[in-house]
Amino acid sequence: MAVTYELLETFTGTRVQSIPDPDNEGETIEETVTGITDIQVRFTSDDDTPVVYERSVNVCFDADGVYDADATAARVVEVGMGVSHKIAAGVIA
Repeated sequence: MAVTYELLETFTGTRVQSIPDPDNEGETIEETVTGITDIQVRFTSDDDTPVVYERSVNVCFDADGVYDADATAARVVEVGMGVSHKIAAGVIA
């Protein structure tokens, strides 16, 4: 079984998230969170009934503390292998 992945965002170190508006019930406000060190990834199995699983994956930085896109891509592949094993074992369904 193969598992493919899709990055759901581009790493910038920030993320915009919606939170409930404390002043207006039922409304939300968006806030920018800084210091983010992960990206959201969607993994999909190639089974007859595909399993779709989303999770965050920590990004990688080089020795100077600069985001390393190549190392992060390799890390996502490693996480994908773990996701594949968990799907095969029935842990992720």
